[in-house]
Amino acid sequence: MLKVLRTFFVFSLLSVAGSAVWADTYSDAIQSFRDAGESGAFFNHAYGYAIFPTIGKAGVGIGGAYGNGQVFAGGSHTGNSSMAQVTLGFQLGGQAFSQIIFFENAQSYQDFTSGNFEFSAQATAVAITAGVSAEANTGGGMAAGASGGRNDATTAHGGYRKGMAVFTIAKGGLMFEAVLGGQKFGFTPL
Repeated sequence: MLKVLRTFFVFSLLSVAGSAVWADTYSDAIQSFRDAGESGAFFNHAYGYAIFPTIGKAGVGIGGAYGNGQVFAGGSHTGNSSMAQVTLGFQLGGQAFSQIIFFENAQSYQDFTSGNFEFSAQATAVAITAGVSAEANTGGGMAAGASGGRNDATTAHGGYRKGMAVFTIAKGGLMFEAVLGGQKFGFTPL
C-alpha cells in the first residue's frame, strides 16, 4: 500500500511539474502579484518580500510541497530561499501555485531570513483568483484550484499578520485536502 501511495505521489508531482505551469520566471511572478489588486499595493510599503514563482504540491494521504524563491529587501535581491512542506491527512491530487510573502518591517524580514523560518499550521494566505480557485492556505484546509491564466488575477482582502502578508496564485492542477502542516523556509544570503 505504501508503495502505491508513493508511486501516486511521485506521478502527481511529475504531472504538475511537467506542465507549462512551471515556466514562469521571477519577474513574471512578481508582475502577476503587482497586477492582482490589493497584493500590488504591498510593493509600495513593504520592507521586502520573498517570491516563489512555482511551488509544486502533491499528496495521497501523505503529501508534500516544494519550491525555490528569491528574497528582496529595499528593492535589492538579498538571498535565495527554499520552501518545503510535509502534510498528513485527507488529501488527493497535485497542484502548482505561486506565492509571495511580504515583510512589514525589518524585524519580520530578519525573522524570515534567520535561516530556518516556519509558518504555524494556523497561518493563512489570501488566494488570488485567476480562473477557478477555492481557498489556499499554508496550513491546509479545503482547497481546489485550476487556473486559466494570470491576466485576470484579483485579490479581495489581505493584511499583515505577525509582520507578514502571504498571497498565492493557483497555476494549475487539482487538489482536495484537509491536512495539518506548516511551511518551512530556508534562507541563503547572497
